[in-house]
Amino acid sequence: MNIANLKLADIVDVEFLQRFQDDFAKSIGIASVTVDLDGKPITNPSYYTRFCDQYTHSTKCGDDRCAESHLRGGQEAARTGRPYVFECHAGLIDFAAPIMLEGKLIGTILGGQVLTAAPEEEKYRRIAKEIGVDGDVYVEAVKEIRKLPREQIAAAANVLFIVTNNLSKTWYYQHRLRQTSGILNDQISQIIATMEELASSATDVNQNQTTLNIEVKNVSQVSEKINNVLDFIKDIADETRLLGLNAAIEAARAGEAGLGFGVVAQEIRKLSGDSKETVDKIKELTTHIQASVNKTVTMSDLTSQTVEQQSAGIQQVTASVQEISSLTTELMNLANEK
Repeated sequence: MNIANLKLADIVDVEFLQRFQDDFAKSIGIASVTVDLDGKPITNPSYYTRFCDQYTHSTKCGDDRCAESHLRGGQEAARTGRPYVFECHAGLIDFAAPIMLEGKLIGTILGGQVLTAAPEEEKYRRIAKEIGVDGDVYVEAVKEIRKLPREQIAAAANVLFIVTNNLSKTWYYQHRLRQTSGILNDQISQIIATMEELASSATDVNQNQTTLNIEVKNVSQVSEKINNVLDFIKDIADETRLLGLNAAIEAARAGEAGLGFGVVAQEIRKLSGDSKETVDKIKELTTHIQASVNKTVTMSDLTSQTVEQQSAGIQQVTASVQEISSLTTELMNLANEK
């Protein structure tokens, strides 16, 4: 949060501040109002006197002089960082208590509208003439003003200064907590969504890996069956070779009559030899296939275990993040409490 752009109205609980200001002003008998950096009131005036409310502020001249007087008092309070007690343009004792946050002025409590001694009539008749109000009623009104020792006025200003500055810090940190919790909650929600997608993907991968393992095992079983068939073919080839050898012997015994049969016997033996050689090559290839399949099965099993571990880890992380999310929600609820 950039404190340079922060305004008093952004963080204060105006309703609470108004109640505190009203009760304090009534109990002490000192008027007060809280304004922002631009001098705009964020609370309603508390315990304003008839002298100020009905007469001094009733003319543009008087109102402008009040604004200028408040501005000077606020500037001095901001310069010193402490409450400043002064006499306003209308001859009353006022004060300005700065509301500071990390060394920066964010508002001011203006108060007073009291006297420290009995008013001098001529002084207030002169002021009444300057601002354009009836001198007699102005003097009557100023006589109603409460008289307090200057030390008591300064003490009241200091109490307002201490309380409002502590309240502003509390509200500021609550405001920051609320904002930070909101950002954290959004980020955690995104993390949870991502983890759920990862968990879902891991489940899909695990299922696909299981299916792949089944198919690989099927290939392994088919390879074994091919080897069995090849062994059977090899046996037939061996028997065919024996038959061809026997046929060649018989053809030799038959002499010229067996010449044609001898050619056939020779072809049978050649076919048997070629078949046996082909079977050996196929069997060699199926052996390689079988070895690759076994290796693939082993790797698939390891991959499946890894995926299962990843899935379990993701679920644990998701559960932890959800617990953090619950705590963040609790923080937000605490930050929003009044």
